[in-house]
Order: sequence, then structure tokens, then C-alpha cells
Amino acid sequence: MATVLASLVVSVALIPSQGKAEPIGEKKVVMIVAQRNFRDEELEEPKAILEKNGIKVTIASSSKDIAIGMLGATIKPNMLISEIKVEEYDAIIFVGGQGASYYWNDPTAHKIVKQAIEKGKIVAAICIAPVTLANAGILKDKKATVWPSEADKLIEKGAIYTGIKVEVDDNIITAVGPEQAEEFGEAIVKALTDVTRRSEEGCGCG
Repeated sequence: MATVLASLVVSVALIPSQGKAEPIGEKKVVMIVAQRNFRDEELEEPKAILEKNGIKVTIASSSKDIAIGMLGATIKPNMLISEIKVEEYDAIIFVGGQGASYYWNDPTAHKIVKQAIEKGKIVAAICIAPVTLANAGILKDKKATVWPSEADKLIEKGAIYTGIKVEVDDNIITAVGPEQAEEFGEAIVKALTDVTRRSEEGCGCG
């Protein structure tokens, strides 16, 4: 009887729980935050969702000093934005908040964004951060969204502004603001999962 019960326990333990995310392999992303006034939820919520799905998250900023959010959250960047090697990451994510405007016209940020697109990486931005993507030139003829006050900046650069809460066009993901932080994180996980699935289907090893 004890042997039967033990077998049942092992069997139950091996049954995947409902709603659990599919394995997406070893993935790494870098989240770029402003040194001051990044939006707390737009860092914390996507970061938690990514890490829950086994994705390694690295934080980058313009300084390695502790970065401070608009609502008081703090985080110690792992690296400088200038140290990012795009080929080492599966997604580049720009966190929003008032301080995100620091990267709007930053040559280093623009270089990273362009390289990421060239290499087929996922590029994501939330709140006012999509302006950085627009100014880097990657949103031309792409559907995108942004915090409403900055919509004209996307349109001026040729983006197809949709205004929806979270927009996905190929490997570019944009979102409106902190209320969409969770959905933004989930969209990034889904995009990474889709990349893994396409890779597995194309390698002939299934």
C-alpha cells in the first residue's frame, strides 16, 4: 500500500500545473532604466514576470549608481548601457517613466536598438520610452503605441500609431504605461516563447 501511495505522489508531482508557462529555454534580456525617475511598476512587474518564466534579467543604465524610480523604488544596475553587447541578449527592453526621455536622443541607445533589429532580437519599450525607438528609426511603417502625450513624436517618425494598450508588430513591442506593465511583461514572454518555438520547428530536431 505504501508503495502504491508513493507512486501516486510521484505521478501527481510530474503532472504540469494548469496555466504554467511553456519552457522557453535559456533566455536573457536587458532592461534599460533611467538613473532618475524611471517608472517603478514598469520595471518591477515585467521583471518579476520574466524571472518567473526562467528568463535572466540584467539591468543597465547610464551609471552604475543606484537608480531611483518615480515612486521611490531603487535598483543597482548591473552594467552601463554602453557595455551592452546586443548579441548576448534575446530582448532589449526600455523602461518608461519621466526619466526615460534621457535616452530619446542618446546615440548609444539608438545604436543598441538598430543592432537589435538587425540581429532579429526583440525590442520592447513602455510609456514614453517608445520615443527612443522612433528616434532610432525602427518604427517607420510599424504599428506602435506610446503614452498619449508623445503620440505625435512617433507619427513624425513614420510609425503607425494605434493607441492600443499593448502593441506587437513583428519583434517590436510597445505599451502605453504603468497600468499595462503586467501585460507588457507577458507580451515579452510570449514573444520569446514564439521565437523558441520557431527555432525548434526550423531546426528539424523535433
